[in-house]
Order: sequence, then structure tokens, then C-alpha cells
Amino acid sequence: MAFEPPRRLVRALGETAPSGDDWLEKLPELAQHAVDLRELTVERVQVPGGRSSLVVLVRRPDGTPAVLKLAPRRARPESERAALARWGGLGAVQLAEPFAAEGVLVLERLHPDVSVRSLPEAKALLEAAGTLRRLWVEPPGDHAFETVAERTGRQAVAMRGGGAEVASLVSAALDAREELLAAPPEVRLLHGTFRQSKVLAGERVPWLAVGPDPVVGECAFDLARLVRDRVEDLIATPSGASTTRRRVKRLAESLDVDQERLRGWTLFRAVESGVRALRVGRPRDAELLLEFAGWL
Repeated sequence: MAFEPPRRLVRALGETAPSGDDWLEKLPELAQHAVDLRELTVERVQVPGGRSSLVVLVRRPDGTPAVLKLAPRRARPESERAALARWGGLGAVQLAEPFAAEGVLVLERLHPDVSVRSLPEAKALLEAAGTLRRLWVEPPGDHAFETVAERTGRQAVAMRGGGAEVASLVSAALDAREELLAAPPEVRLLHGTFRQSKVLAGERVPWLAVGPDPVVGECAFDLARLVRDRVEDLIATPSGASTTRRRVKRLAESLDVDQERLRGWTLFRAVESGVRALRVGRPRDAELLLEFAGWL
């Protein structure tokens, strides 16, 4: 079978690929090797798939459905493996292969085309928040996960070059970050990139999280990405700003997170994403994210 990477993956990795990176070129060969080594039967490549990995629906030698996932080193697949092992299937997809192979994960099969996002908005937020709560566990004592301070520190450096048109929002976001990092209320293992589309229907339990980019820090950082889910719908409605503020309040109360800390991290993450979208040539995404950030 030809393992042609989906266009979404090619586009997303093209935005972040360092000079000389040839992972996409090698991907068909890497995928075939992973399949042959495990004697997997390939069903299909998942399309549109993710933005940082190739996802292939397969069957294991005993006929069990599974997912083969291949990701470049810069997508931190080994960190994902460590987080999934820590969660052990509680709230998240399970590892289906006990041994480690660099850049390759074999996972239990969920329903890849059915996410929480398919539910009505209020129900989707409720189910997503309940799933996220189960992931907030103590990190292992000897963990090597990136911290919120480290990740946002790298992001803050890039944000400072955003240009005059976003300078006031960037300044507010960076000030919020400094204040939030001064006294974090807890340290938990976080999903890192949680949103409704990252919660898929399963067989063991109704909903399970997939695709973490794990990080260690406070829960409000993780919840902040969920606040802006369906941002295009929020922007399209006259009551978008008030709906956003109500969503911050409702999610903070439902997950026992400080409302102001959630607002602050939501601001930082929205501005960071908006500035990054501008930098890689996605002006429409940037416009939505920065307008949303202005409501906070």
C-alpha cells in the first residue's frame, strides 16, 4: 500500500519543519517498515488526519483493530507514549504495544470519525470537560515532561516578534503569563493540546482523549484551549464576547479552576496561536484568534 501523507499533515509540518528535515520524504518507507515488522494488516490512512502525525487504521495479527501512528521527533512522540502509559487508559486511548519504537505508536482503535465535537455545543463541552478532568494526575517523580513555564517561555520569545499591529495584545498576554507563573496552584500531568476534536468515541468508555502533547503544570493551562473551541462560531454570533466570558466562568466552576487564572491562560494561548498563524501565513485564523483574545 502507498502511504501517502494527507494534505493537512504536509501543510502543517511544512509550517514548522527545520531546514533539512526529510521526515515526510521518508514517511512511506517508515510506515511500511512499521507495518511489516508488526505483521499488521492495513485498512486505510486516516484522512484528513492529524497535523503532526500519520494515522493508519490497521489490524494486528490476531485480527484486533488498532491504530498505527507515526510522528517526527519534533512532535515529541516519546513524550506522548510516556503520558499514555501514565494514564493507563483512564480517560485516554490505551497503548496497544508494550515496547517502544522511536516515532511509532500502536494504539487501541477508537471511532476515528466520531468526536465530541459532533455533539450539540453544551453537551460537547460537558463531555470534553469530564474527560479532561480524568487526565489531571500527578506526574511521575522522575518525569522528563516539558513544563508549562518551559513551553510558554519558548512561545513568548516568538510572540515578541509579532509586529506593531498585535503589540498591545502580545504585551497583555506576556504580562498575564508572568503573573500566572509566579504562583501556580498545582502541578499535574496535562494533555497539552486538548480540544473537542481530541476526544473520540470508544468501546471501553464513551469518550477517550487522543493526541496529547503532554506538559506538566497547572490545570487552568490545559482547560484554556477548550475555552476557545468552535471559535469560528463564537465570532459569527453577535453575543460571542458575552458567550466567551460565560464559558470561562462555567468551565472554571465545573472543574474547580480559578476563573481569573483560566482567563489569563486563555488569553495567552489565544494570542500565541494568533501570532503564530500570522507568522506562517494563515491570516484568517489569526484574525479569528486575535479577535477572540480581545474579548478576554
